[in-house]
Amino acid sequence: MFKEFPKNPLDSGVELVENSIKYNREEIEKLLLIGDKSYQNFIKPLQDLERDLNELFTPIYHLHSVNNSDESQKVYTALLPTLSQYSSDISQDERIFQSVKEIKEREGKNLNIEQNRVLDNYILDFQLSGAELEQDKKDRLKEINSRLSQLSNSFSQNVLDDTNSFEMIVDDFEDLKEIPESDLESAKTEDGKWKFTLQMPSYLAYITYGTNRELREKIYRAYVSRGEKNGEIIDEILKLKFEKANLLGFNNYAELSIAEKMADSTESVVSFLTKLAESSKREAEREFNEIAKYSKLDDFQPFDLAYYSEKYKKEFHSIDEEEYRPYFEQTSSVNGILLFIGQLFQIEFKEVDLELWNEKVQAFDIYEGGQLLSRLYLDLEARKDKRGGAWINDWHSHHIDSNSDRRLATAFVVCNFPPSSETSPSLLRHYDIHTLLHEMGHAIHHLLSRVKEIDISGTNGVEWDAVEFPSQFLENFSYSKEVLKSFAKHHQTGEVLPDEMIDRLINAKNFQSALQMVRQLEFGLFDFKLHMGNYSGDEVQNLLDSIREEISPVKPPKYNKFQNSFSHIFAGGYSAGYYSYKWAEVLSADLFYEFMDRGVFDRELSQKYRDIVLGMGGTESMKDLFFKVLGREPDENQLLRLSGIK
Repeated sequence: MFKEFPKNPLDSGVELVENSIKYNREEIEKLLLIGDKSYQNFIKPLQDLERDLNELFTPIYHLHSVNNSDESQKVYTALLPTLSQYSSDISQDERIFQSVKEIKEREGKNLNIEQNRVLDNYILDFQLSGAELEQDKKDRLKEINSRLSQLSNSFSQNVLDDTNSFEMIVDDFEDLKEIPESDLESAKTEDGKWKFTLQMPSYLAYITYGTNRELREKIYRAYVSRGEKNGEIIDEILKLKFEKANLLGFNNYAELSIAEKMADSTESVVSFLTKLAESSKREAEREFNEIAKYSKLDDFQPFDLAYYSEKYKKEFHSIDEEEYRPYFEQTSSVNGILLFIGQLFQIEFKEVDLELWNEKVQAFDIYEGGQLLSRLYLDLEARKDKRGGAWINDWHSHHIDSNSDRRLATAFVVCNFPPSSETSPSLLRHYDIHTLLHEMGHAIHHLLSRVKEIDISGTNGVEWDAVEFPSQFLENFSYSKEVLKSFAKHHQTGEVLPDEMIDRLINAKNFQSALQMVRQLEFGLFDFKLHMGNYSGDEVQNLLDSIREEISPVKPPKYNKFQNSFSHIFAGGYSAGYYSYKWAEVLSADLFYEFMDRGVFDRELSQKYRDIVLGMGGTESMKDLFFKVLGREPDENQLLRLSGIK
């Protein structure tokens, strides 16, 4: 069955993890003494050891993200060097490396496709971890990896601290008169004033609807200047990653990054992003100028964009986000989305009553054909001690262990939706529905795996520039009339979202899509080019400015230090990999239109996708799995079609 989430994984967390590492080291020494090593007697026990350590540490990491506290910071920070040292020791151990190569040589022809993929990945991972380096270079690589883990944690903590430290108190209703009632209710203080913060629901409420331009700039300035302490951290991260790449025989970190991805060269990545930018730039300029002209301001600024875009959308597209929110009450929306996914893939979600880290968190067991398959945890509402954004963490992975026992998968989906209270329900924006479908796409990719080998089960072992494919595919259904009508109901009257409102939503789907496209391409090009060189200090800002000058009509003020809070690449796994969002979106757009052409619930196509892409995890390259589903290569033009860009 499932391990229950520990009541307080921070209690004795350091001691438990350190004991697990000590045990692993001792067991690995015993495994290395085996004379006739095989996949079954060496690789499988080795995987079990790594799994047990990961399953012990994941709740600590998870709580650090969703219930951040002085205690979690202390435990997490204390464990980072220990875990980094252990990881480096294992990944550079020539004895393990040699054993894996010998097993591949001796048994490869008799092993199945999953087992061979595991061995091939092991060999590449060892090479990229420096297993073939001289000892002094190995030692330096360990130092670099340990320091990078500490720097990433510091970067993330600085962003969170700055997010939590800002409050904007407003006492004049004239400055708030356009803000939706539900957001005003959330912002209200006991003394009759209103408080706005940099938590995403609160920030979006003021930057989108706040009447007072000075206050819009105030909260915008605070948001885009978060992570002020991170400038020096960025310099050190870039310096260390460049050195790491050189130690491993690469010219730069971007080359190292794509060694395990679908992209075959740094040139192909830059060309892909540049081509999309060229296709989108003219339309993006038209969209920006359209809003600037509409605002009638002489000095239209980025902190005006969301406010006047919302007004424009209301006037010319008849889209008022607030008009839709009563139809997207959180509980009914979540239940409806789970029903849709269940119908699409012939699975069932059953809620289970568990004591978890917060009373708002839900858990669901997933069944397929009456058989228990996996467990999903949903933590969806914003809290002060919770990292911003939306993501999933996998805890357990489906596999067959060394004792031939079947282990089931679990995953956490985390979002930051408007919080509910006893007097106010959580009413979502359509964008929140889009976000939840995206994260659920990641989750079912992990939770519906049928792979028997843990290292390539679910999202494990999937190329980084393909891992967004299932999430982006599923998010597209947020604009399907058939899907929306299945769950979007007014939380007070029960009225189903009318066809006319859905039509308006679909017609406005690509409102400012080119602006959104170039924004993502700006991030992708900045990230990739940053890691193709050896930048530091003002060079980082200058690179970002030059990319903006080349492709984006939006020119932020000088105080905008976006890079200081770009956690995806400096505190996440997207270094020289942010391009992956667009790379994978080609696959997702192409498959989505195939579903639209055949019908949302086309049984043959959905079963193929479920069995091949979701079922096979990292068993094969995603480009091969995609070909197996559609029988052809992906069409890049479908991405432009999805965005309405000619």
